[in-house]
Amino acid sequence: MCGIIGIISQTDVASRIVEGLRRLEYRGYDSAGVATLHDGKSLDRRRAQGKLINLENELAQKPLLGSVGIGHTRWATHGEPTVENAHPHASEKVAVVHNGIIENFRDLREKLSGKGHVFHTQTDTETIVHLITDYIDQGLAPRAAAAAALKELEGAFALAIIIDGENDLMIGARRGSPLVLGYGDDEMYLGSDAIALSHLTRKIAYLEEGDRVEINKNSAQIFDQDDNVVSREIHEVDVASGAIDKGNYKHFMMKEIYEQPSVVGQTLGTLIDPLQGQVKLPKLPFDLASIERVTIIACGTSYYAAMVAKYWMEQVGRINVDVDIASEFRYREPVMAKNGLAIFISQSGETADTLAALRYAKSQDQHILSILNVAKSSMERESDVVLHTHAGPEVGVASTKAFTCQLSVLACFAIAHARSRGTIDAAEQARLCVALSEVPARMADVLNHDDAIQAMALEVAKAQDVIYLGRGLEYPIAMEGALKLKEISYIHAEGYAAGEMKHGPIALIDKNVPIIVIAPSGRLYEKTVSNMQEVIARKGQVYFFTDTKGAKIDGEAAIATIALPMLDEFVTPLLYAIPVQLLSYHVAVAKGTDVDQPRNLAKSVTVE
Repeated sequence: MCGIIGIISQTDVASRIVEGLRRLEYRGYDSAGVATLHDGKSLDRRRAQGKLINLENELAQKPLLGSVGIGHTRWATHGEPTVENAHPHASEKVAVVHNGIIENFRDLREKLSGKGHVFHTQTDTETIVHLITDYIDQGLAPRAAAAAALKELEGAFALAIIIDGENDLMIGARRGSPLVLGYGDDEMYLGSDAIALSHLTRKIAYLEEGDRVEINKNSAQIFDQDDNVVSREIHEVDVASGAIDKGNYKHFMMKEIYEQPSVVGQTLGTLIDPLQGQVKLPKLPFDLASIERVTIIACGTSYYAAMVAKYWMEQVGRINVDVDIASEFRYREPVMAKNGLAIFISQSGETADTLAALRYAKSQDQHILSILNVAKSSMERESDVVLHTHAGPEVGVASTKAFTCQLSVLACFAIAHARSRGTIDAAEQARLCVALSEVPARMADVLNHDDAIQAMALEVAKAQDVIYLGRGLEYPIAMEGALKLKEISYIHAEGYAAGEMKHGPIALIDKNVPIIVIAPSGRLYEKTVSNMQEVIARKGQVYFFTDTKGAKIDGEAAIATIALPMLDEFVTPLLYAIPVQLLSYHVAVAKGTDVDQPRNLAKSVTVE
């Protein structure tokens, strides 16, 4: 996860910005930078590749003066981890730091290039700089120019902006990516979380979705997405220790659910080249096109991510894929194909069963690829290649953002693998990349259904048994939804392939059993709804997760229906993971369980 900090003060701020960036190192990064505004009329910046010490050395050699400044730690997304692509990005008039992804940056870049703007990087962020600059060149005042530019941006993002000539102004914006506002004595702050500001203030306001804020040294004016002036509650937070905090959320799990637009955008950005419309994997120590068979191995929630990947790889890559539970895999002593690829998925990289399975696969001369959220883990050291998710620390025991980031990496890998095999052409690869790039913003849209899902949860919480149904790509999401409910609410739940209902589970249906049906419109929609109607006919209490098209056709048949945005069928698992997470969360809260630390469970299972 990239990190943001901004300070507007009466004294030089560069050293304190660097200290804030140090507190964000836990997020991981590969470059860092600071920009300041000196005397209100001179934008300048320093950037460095690699660790923060490199930026400190750069600042020691070339100090930055200025009482207004912004800083950033970056995981490379659009563009390689070079100094040129590091943030802040700047023109002579505007400097910007940015977390997230701008979906429509190619169209904006083309339009601005046609007006004479020259781009120097591969990043989507540079587009924001040029867009604001262009509005200023047209004669708009800086505040109006920033507001106008923000309305043109599509995607999920958090921004901090400073503008030449404005020595008492910093602008922030939040859409699908967290941003906090800090209050000090004769100075104000922006940060990607409270940790970034923990050395500066305890007074924090959490910006809400769609907010834009204009701050000076003494105050802040916040506008909502309709440009109405609004107020946001100021919280006293205790983050002096630098510990990860919950923000204004009751539980870490809820915070981590709401972080998904940001971290999924971050993860996708590390693998998708939006200018070329292709997935760019790191250099692999084997020929991807020559792989004859794939085995994916994982535990728990990661196992359901593996199941989704099996659908993706078989459908677009036309290759045989086996999926195994890590704790069972090596005890079967499976015969593994020569020149096979074994993919291992783990949040921690220390999962004992998965690590043991990895070692067995190595003994069978398999190529080893691991998908991990924690760097420098045991699994990383023993793998041929690692693809990192960029979920950041996940405190809640029940995995949420780590799961969707795993799906993001697996989707990108499936596309790259299919392209290497020639089962999809460049046009299809570009289409799928565009579909994936739309996911973060649509995730933010899904979170707007939180209140409706909470109301649904109050009814589901009364049940002793719950059944989840899905078909195709949504079948693993049904199982993941059932697992989440079991983990944190302690209600017995099972996920089934909808077509299997009539082969036994339909005997369980009565008026006391909620049925969660996951059915986006698509190839399998009619079949899934047919299974749903069988449940309704037997007095099952159906709660329906579909899209706007499905809701219009069959929404009234259910007790309650949640209509999600329309998206390409390929990426629906990423979207439909969120409502089942929210449902489980709200059921657990209604039942009064320990959401973040459910009984008998540990975050990382390091023993067999």
